Amino acid sequence: MPASIDHSLPFKKIVNARDLGGYVTEDGRRVKKGLLIRCAHLAQASQADLDFLAGLPVTRVVDFRLDFEKNGKEDQVIPGAIYVSIPVDASGPIAAQATEEERKKFTGRKTFDVRKVIVMAAFNDKAKKMVGLMYPTLVNDPDCQRQYATFLRLLVDNEAGAVLFHCTQGKDRAGMAAAFILGALGAGRDTIIADFDETNRHYAQDLKKFSRRVRFWGGKEEELAVVKAFIGANTENFIKTLDLIDDRYGSMESYLKGPLKLSDTDLQTLRERFLEA
Repeated sequence: MPASIDHSLPFKKIVNARDLGGYVTEDGRRVKKGLLIRCAHLAQASQADLDFLAGLPVTRVVDFRLDFEKNGKEDQVIPGAIYVSIPVDASGPIAAQATEEERKKFTGRKTFDVRKVIVMAAFNDKAKKMVGLMYPTLVNDPDCQRQYATFLRLLVDNEAGAVLFHCTQGKDRAGMAAAFILGALGAGRDTIIADFDETNRHYAQDLKKFSRRVRFWGGKEEELAVVKAFIGANTENFIKTLDLIDDRYGSMESYLKGPLKLSDTDLQTLRERFLEA
């Protein structure tokens, strides 16, 4: 990532936010600024935050959250923007193994705050398994592929204005979406990884706090990996997932053209729209 490029945004209440503009592709072109915004949810967005986004202008907001994640945390409205729900379920095979009682515990909540269950999750066998399966699920699960294909199609078809995309914390599902966008625009592997890992800077204080709590209760590296996955972004697992894409599909471009349904014309459209000349 070029040190001279600032991807931060002047938000007061929206966290883990950045502009994909400024990243450099393999052929030396830059992503245009102010057109591709990734972040956490907009439930606590300030009026100044909303005014800034309306001024870009943001014309589409894509929410990757599931319905129960939105309870009590519905997005604030950006004037002039159309909201699109494209729920992506990263829980995959672990969720399929959940008992009815476990499903009710989470889906029946009026509000959902992942931070309140992190210490408990760190010592939970299913959560530990989910750490390793989460990113491969986002890439390989047919439902996830369909939803990401829908998202990329929206980018191809959205001819005017900026697109803001987010999940709950703006790190895993939004992070994978950003990786697909950057891959489609021709960014290199190092750039894709750098953007993904930037989340850990945004959540550094939370990572430190919850890691300390887990260590207090006897947690070791395996438990700390759960904290890193659910509070920050597990960059090591992300890199392994990029390797998985290469091994299973041949390359990021082959993956985008295969499961995510982008044509050569679509890729050209995205590059003309989002890259500087």
